[in-house]
Amino acid sequence: MESMLNKLKSTVTKVTADVTSAVMGNPVTREFDVGRHIASGGNGLAWKIFNGTKKSTKQEVAVFVFDKKLIDKYQKFEKDQIIDSLKRGVQQLTRLRHPRLLTVQHPLEESRDCLAFCTEPVFASLANVLGNWENLPSSISPDIKDYKLYDVETKYGLLQVSEGLSFLHSSVKMVHGNVTPENIILNKSGAWKIMGFDFCVSSSNPSEQEPKFPCKEWDPNLPSLCLPNPEYLAPEYILSVSCETASDMYSLGAVMYAVFNKGRPIFEVNKQDIYKSFSRQLDQLSRLGSSSLTSIPEEVREHVKLLLNVTPTVRPDADQMTKIPFFDDVGAVTLQYFDTLFQRDNLQKSQFFKGLPKVLPKLPKRVIVQRILPCLTSEFVNPDMVPFVLPNVLLIAEECTKEEYIKLILPELGPVFKQQEPIQASNMILLIFLQKMDLLLTKTPPDEIKNSVLPMVYRALEAPSIQIQELCLNIIPTFANLIDYPSMKNALIPRIKNACLQTSSLAVRVNSLVCLGKILEYLDKWFVLDDILPFLQQIPSKEPAVLMGILGIYKCTFTHKKLGITKEQLAGKVLPHLIPLSIENNLNLNQFSSFIAVIKEMLSRLESEHRTKLEQLHIMQEQQRSLDIGNQMSTSEETKVTPSGTQQIDKVFNNIGADLLSGGESENREDGLQGKQKRGSLTLEEKQKLAKEQEQAQKLKSQQPLKPQVHTPIAPVKQTKDLTDTLMENMSSLTSLSVSTPKISASSTFTSVPSTGLSMMFSTPIDNTKRNLTNGLNANMGFQTSGFNMPVNPNQNFFSGTSTAGVTTMTLGAPPTMSNFSPLSIPPASVKQTQQRPPDMSALNNLFGPQKPKVSMNQLSQQKPNQWLNQFVPPQGSPGMGSAAMGTQVNVMGQAAFGMQGNPFFNPQSFAQPPPTTMTSSSSASNDLKDLFG
Repeated sequence: MESMLNKLKSTVTKVTADVTSAVMGNPVTREFDVGRHIASGGNGLAWKIFNGTKKSTKQEVAVFVFDKKLIDKYQKFEKDQIIDSLKRGVQQLTRLRHPRLLTVQHPLEESRDCLAFCTEPVFASLANVLGNWENLPSSISPDIKDYKLYDVETKYGLLQVSEGLSFLHSSVKMVHGNVTPENIILNKSGAWKIMGFDFCVSSSNPSEQEPKFPCKEWDPNLPSLCLPNPEYLAPEYILSVSCETASDMYSLGAVMYAVFNKGRPIFEVNKQDIYKSFSRQLDQLSRLGSSSLTSIPEEVREHVKLLLNVTPTVRPDADQMTKIPFFDDVGAVTLQYFDTLFQRDNLQKSQFFKGLPKVLPKLPKRVIVQRILPCLTSEFVNPDMVPFVLPNVLLIAEECTKEEYIKLILPELGPVFKQQEPIQASNMILLIFLQKMDLLLTKTPPDEIKNSVLPMVYRALEAPSIQIQELCLNIIPTFANLIDYPSMKNALIPRIKNACLQTSSLAVRVNSLVCLGKILEYLDKWFVLDDILPFLQQIPSKEPAVLMGILGIYKCTFTHKKLGITKEQLAGKVLPHLIPLSIENNLNLNQFSSFIAVIKEMLSRLESEHRTKLEQLHIMQEQQRSLDIGNQMSTSEETKVTPSGTQQIDKVFNNIGADLLSGGESENREDGLQGKQKRGSLTLEEKQKLAKEQEQAQKLKSQQPLKPQVHTPIAPVKQTKDLTDTLMENMSSLTSLSVSTPKISASSTFTSVPSTGLSMMFSTPIDNTKRNLTNGLNANMGFQTSGFNMPVNPNQNFFSGTSTAGVTTMTLGAPPTMSNFSPLSIPPASVKQTQQRPPDMSALNNLFGPQKPKVSMNQLSQQKPNQWLNQFVPPQGSPGMGSAAMGTQVNVMGQAAFGMQGNPFFNPQSFAQPPPTTMTSSSSASNDLKDLFG
């Protein structure tokens, strides 16, 4: 890679050095910038040809440079002769002005190192094109290396040379003296131009007399640059030292032979013995037959043979050669007409341009681009000719690549896009551009489309000519896919709508609707619904064609997969608009049928979509309702109550604690836990409690219900007992007692409490983890610091049922004012206790008799717990209270029986047995309490 870069660097450096050294110090460089070495030309290809630009105008030129280093090998006298010969040729060319002669832009300038002059832009010499690359850079341009002459180029080039010679011979009275491929230059447009007047000979007679051209004898001792090329020189020039205009015609015949034979001349000349060579050549020319000219086209073969004739008078003159049939080729004639276009008037030009589209397809692209296109675009300065020239330019643009179009054509079209005068020409220009709009939008860059092309389309939509509006509306759908969406939405669509609403032409209105219908697919759904469909309701006319156009847009929008009309739009706007239009009197049967078919299709879809929506909504509502019911059932699974008596018990026990704790404010806290469950805001601890309560409830449900047994208590013998033993025995005796199912009397009044169980009057939360003790009681009982009196009414059973024998019944009642709790009050002596027969206490004797030792709390907890609760618990599978509620009820009752946390003599840790499970007590237990707290 580095070697390649170095090689490239050295090449560039060498070329730059060559250019610098070639023109350094030459006055030409003051006005022109010299560029790349592109070709060589002139006698012996001694002139190097460079690209160049004029500094002041940036006009492109060709810079011819002769480097004096080429003649360093010659003597000073020879050098001077060479320089004089070169100067003479350039000076003579500068004085002559003709389209067939190379045009000099800047005269010859000499410096110490070189000669230089500037001409029109040049491509190469004919010798370079035919393969003679002498004095060219080492890296020959592919443009020259691969250049192939087309037939039309050859024909017209030879015709141009003939015309140039005709000018010299007839008008200037001059013999060129060195017509060779080196002195024929192809300019940038491909035209063949004559240069190299180094050896020209002017007539010595006055202009009114027969021209006479003096000739110099051939001097073989002179340098080759001081002599014409002998291979193209007429025989009489050497053999008889004479020259005339016919001598140039011989040279033309030799050039024609070389052109058709890949640059090879007809004869090879030995420059060391030129006389002998020409004598042999003369003999061959006298016997020249058609077999020697097989490479030359047949239609010009005889003319070439005549040009190469030994006798000068037989040779055709230049004017005669321009008229031979060989040059009547349609391409050559067309090119020739372009060269004389400046001489024609507008009528002749218009006729020629009208027929040109038939000729252009027959010409090679290079010829069209190089020769014809520049001539056409030069006519854009004539506004009247633009409508005739523009179709041909656009036809050429179709054959050009995008790069060629942008470089060669688009810059010339810029002023034409904006041309508005004269009106008639402007309208024709609009029509032509509209017909080629797809070409313009395909090859024109986006920025230029926005700046030049689309404004012209907008101008056509607003044009006063109905024909232009119709054509524009018909053409827009063909290139709508090439228009960017913002331009279509913000500029094109509004103008189409205005054309539809403001025109007085039915054709324009119908074409506007048809145009909108065809470009709907390039718009988005909501733009159509919000902008296009409301516009349809603004159209005032009711002609059948307009109504069918409206229907077509509705149908296209309705049936298009990308667009579609919502059912709200159908019901609210579309159908209310279409249905009245369907009964317009102007519609025929087929048109009415089309309306009705579309309306029915819309109604069908409207019904289907809305029915589907309602069905889905109904299904969702049913699913939501079933989910709500399921949630309610799962939530109330733990809070269900048993019917009749059991449901009342739950309600009463749930309300006890709230009445006592809140003093009548329990209504605001009703169903607290259930409310939390429904709101889904339970804490993790509450969820753990609920889970454990559910487990306990399942265990209780799996147990068999206990049947109540009536025991006859034995009256205890009053004696002094240890406090701990007494309490333990009382607790055990009360635990073993069975009670009948409680039933709340109607006179009892309680407010509701949360369904967490019988927390009663205690504010301390009940720990579920401690409910696995005997009979489900909480051993670590706590009480509210603010106490209350608990009078016992012996006349009222707590459970509002028949009192068990030996059991004291009492009713809990809160005093009007709840003072701080004091030690458990003993009922007054005036309150008599109703006693029935003494209860059977055999169960206590069996429990605490000497035959059985005392058991610990853990051992008791391993026995069947809570069997007495089964009388409250409904059978398994029926609704009832949970274990948490029952355990809490028992806990509260035990606490009520044995005192409060605020009692200074109360220490729950001193008990070895759990508290009693019922509010009833035996007579002995009552006496023990008197002894303990009296």
